[in-house]
Amino acid sequence: MVVLRDAEAVAEAVRRALDGATPEERPGLERAAALVEEAAAASGAELRARWVAERMAEAGIESGYDSVAAIKALRGAAPGLGLLQAVQLAKEAEAVRSSK
Repeated sequence: MVVLRDAEAVAEAVRRALDGATPEERPGLERAAALVEEAAAASGAELRARWVAERMAEAGIESGYDSVAAIKALRGAAPGLGLLQAVQLAKEAEAVRSSK
């Protein structure tokens, strides 16, 4: 699975918007800038874990990311995802989740 990052482009757009912002717009744009910075700081593992967690939530799976049902849900959410890849994603996501 490839993690795409476009946070830099988004951050630049928010910075440009802040440069020309009215006093009323500034608080919202400053909050947006902080959120973009937070997202940009996330590691690839954290982004993949977030993706897995979202797929698990959609499938109604609350724990046991390495269960057969969880692996099946991952493979169903991403056609072409191999069994080994799904297992690796699930293990990585579980490790990230348990480290928090």
